[in-house]
Amino acid sequence: MTTLLDTHFILWIALRSKRLRAYPWIDRYSPWTVSPVSLLEIVLLGEAGRLQVRHAEFLERLRDDRRFVIDDVGVTLLVTAAIGLGWTRDPFDRLLAAHSAARRLRLCTVDPVIQEHHALLVRELAAS
Repeated sequence: MTTLLDTHFILWIALRSKRLRAYPWIDRYSPWTVSPVSLLEIVLLGEAGRLQVRHAEFLERLRDDRRFVIDDVGVTLLVTAAIGLGWTRDPFDRLLAAHSAARRLRLCTVDPVIQEHHALLVRELAAS
């Protein structure tokens, strides 16, 4: 089973963040699945000034990196799965959890709300 990364993990891996030291097991789940939802979130974080990356260069580098596989999930499937996830009001969290559920992919996330409510999680996160 492949693993869907949340936006935090994508950024930490791609930018070689020191935060990954807390997750030494992460490489066992490579190649990693990336949702187009995360790509949009990265662009919006950059536009809001919360992330200092050049969007076009970063997204191109991500697409060219063999460790990442972008899963082009259909919008209808994604929205249908998201409708039933009323436990979050964050649209990106909701869509990432929906992507995970729709494709039956484990989700690797540090978000405590998702960890509390979403059934398909990477087990090591519970131990971290």
